[in-house]
Amino acid sequence: MKTKKLIDTAFVYAIAAMVWGVFYREFTKFFAFSGKTTLAVTHVHFFALGTLVFLLLALFNLHLNLWEQPQFRWFYRLYNIALPYMVILFTVRGVLQVLGTPLSTAANAAISGISGIGHILMAVSIVLLFLALRRSTASLNK
Repeated sequence: MKTKKLIDTAFVYAIAAMVWGVFYREFTKFFAFSGKTTLAVTHVHFFALGTLVFLLLALFNLHLNLWEQPQFRWFYRLYNIALPYMVILFTVRGVLQVLGTPLSTAANAAISGISGIGHILMAVSIVLLFLALRRSTASLNK
């Protein structure tokens, strides 16, 4: 059953959340950094948007057979590209912030633009998820 795959995915994101949380703590401690940095949100993004979302989807899948919906399979692929992509860009920006690397306006805009692609991919994947959920529940309402 594909529910196990969703639980395994949640587990991978839980490990990633812990790794990024330790990296954030140790990296900022090593450089004696006490300001705000986007590294602080990497742990939370992996935990909430990775672990918790996939655990909830595993529960939904038990009753709705989401894997039968092609939109869900597309969601799964795209979401698992978009979330790590976003967190990697948060990490890049956060490392530059901790190191105090001065960025030109163009470099700053480039990082923001590249990060925006990840957010767009995430938005598209969420739309696909809702389409799959609607389609899976359509037969329940009859």
